[in-house]
Amino acid sequence: MIRPLHIITSLLSIISLGLFSSCDKKHSVEDYTAYFGGEVLNPHVNYVLFMKDNNVIDTLFLDAKNRFLHKFDSLTPGLYSFVHYPEYQNVFFDKNDSLMVIINSKDFDNSIVFCGRGDEKNNFLMEMYLANEKDRSSMYDVFFRDSKEFIKNVDSSFVIRKKLYEKNKEKIQWNPSFDSLALVALNLPHFNKKEMYPYAHKFITGHNIINELPKNYYEHRTKVDLNNAAFANYNPFVKYVTSLLNNQTFTDNKGDIDEFGLENSIKKLNIADTLIKNSKIKNIVLNRMAFRYLMEEQNINNNKEYIDRYLKLSTDKKMQSEIKGISNNIKKLSAGNKLSNESFVNEKGESVDLSKIIKNQTVIFFYSTKAQSHLIGVHKKVMAYKQKHPNIDFIGINIDDSKDDWLKKLTEFDHKNILEIHAVDFEKLKENWVIYNNHRTILLNADGTIKNAFVHLFDVNFEDCLK
Repeated sequence: MIRPLHIITSLLSIISLGLFSSCDKKHSVEDYTAYFGGEVLNPHVNYVLFMKDNNVIDTLFLDAKNRFLHKFDSLTPGLYSFVHYPEYQNVFFDKNDSLMVIINSKDFDNSIVFCGRGDEKNNFLMEMYLANEKDRSSMYDVFFRDSKEFIKNVDSSFVIRKKLYEKNKEKIQWNPSFDSLALVALNLPHFNKKEMYPYAHKFITGHNIINELPKNYYEHRTKVDLNNAAFANYNPFVKYVTSLLNNQTFTDNKGDIDEFGLENSIKKLNIADTLIKNSKIKNIVLNRMAFRYLMEEQNINNNKEYIDRYLKLSTDKKMQSEIKGISNNIKKLSAGNKLSNESFVNEKGESVDLSKIIKNQTVIFFYSTKAQSHLIGVHKKVMAYKQKHPNIDFIGINIDDSKDDWLKKLTEFDHKNILEIHAVDFEKLKENWVIYNNHRTILLNADGTIKNAFVHLFDVNFEDCLK
C-alpha cells in the first residue's frame, strides 16, 4: 500500500514520541499486552471507541493534538473494531501487536493507514475492503448482464483479488488464525455477488434467470461455515449470509421478487432459523433482516405480525429491544400524528421550531455532505418539483455533518426557495424520526400532521403523493 507523505510524516512523528518503545521487547507466553493508538484528522468527536462484537471495550479520548493511545494489559487475539462517530472499521490483533492508525474523518475508509507491529495484515484487509467497495459501486451494470457474462466478470475480478491474497500471504507469512479471516475477506464478497445476482437481475431486467444458471453455480455454499462465530460481526460474512437467505427465499418462490412483502420476509426468518445453528450468528442475522424490513415496510399490522415472529426466533434481549424500539417509533410516525420536536438551526444560527413554521403542504428531505452525489441530485430534484408545485414548501435537513461543514457546502449549490436547516442532535433525530439513510422523505399536511413519513423523493410515483 502506498502511503502519502503527510501520513508517513504524521506516523513517524507519533512514533518518535516513544509511545511504542515497548514494542520490541520480548513477551512471555502468558503476556497478551497490546497497544492501540493513532491520530484523527478533522475529528467529529473527541474520542474513538474500541469494540468487540458490538460491545464497547474502552473509550479512547483524543488529546490536544487529536491523538490517542491505549495499553491493553491483556487483549485476546482476534477481530475488533474501532468507531469514530459515525464511521467504523475493523482491526485485527495478533498476540502483542502494537498498532497505530491514521484516520481522516472527511474520507474515513480511504484515509486509513496502519503502522506498527501487525500493520501489514491490517493494511491488506483495508486494501481488500476498498477494492470490494469499488466493485460494489459498479455492480448495477454487472447484474444487468446474462449469466455467462456475469460469471465471467465476477470470476475475473476474483482472480485479481486472489493474486493479491496469495502475494500478501507469502510476503507476510501470517498465522492460520489470520488466514481464516483473510480467506473470508477474499471469498465472501465474491460469493455474495453470486447470491445477489438472481434476484438483482430479475429486479433490474424483469427476467427470471434461475433456470439458466449452470448446475455448479452454487458450489461455493459448501465452502462456507455458517456457524463460525469468529466472524459473526464481520461485515462480509453477515452480508453473505443475508444475501444467501434472500436468494433462497427468491428461488423457493420461483422468482417472486416481493423482497419485503410480509410472507417472504417471515419465510426468510424461518430459513435463517433452520440454516443457522449458532445463536450468536443467528441473532445478528435476524436483527439485520428485521431492521431492513422495518426500513422498507410501514404497514403497522404487518409490522406486528413480523415482529412477533422475529421475537419468537431471536434470543438476544438487547437486539430485541432495539427492533421493538424502532417499530414503536415507526408507529408514532403514522399518518395524522405530528413529528416530535427536534433541535434545528438555520443558516443564521437561529433555532428553528418546525411546528411553528409549517403553513402549507411540506416536503422534508435529508442530505449529508458525505454523500455528494445524493446531495446534488436531491437538490436538483427538489428545485424541479418546486417549479411545478410552487404552493408546496420544501425543507432540506442536513444530517451527520458539523455546522461549519454544512454552511460551507451551502455556498456551493443552488437552494433558492428551499428552507435549509441543520440537525443539532442527529442521533436523537435518527431515533425519533427513524432516519437511518438520507433517502427518506417525509410529507406533512398544511396543519403539520404527517401525511406520509416513509416516501422516497426519487420514486417514479413520488409526484402522486403530492396530490
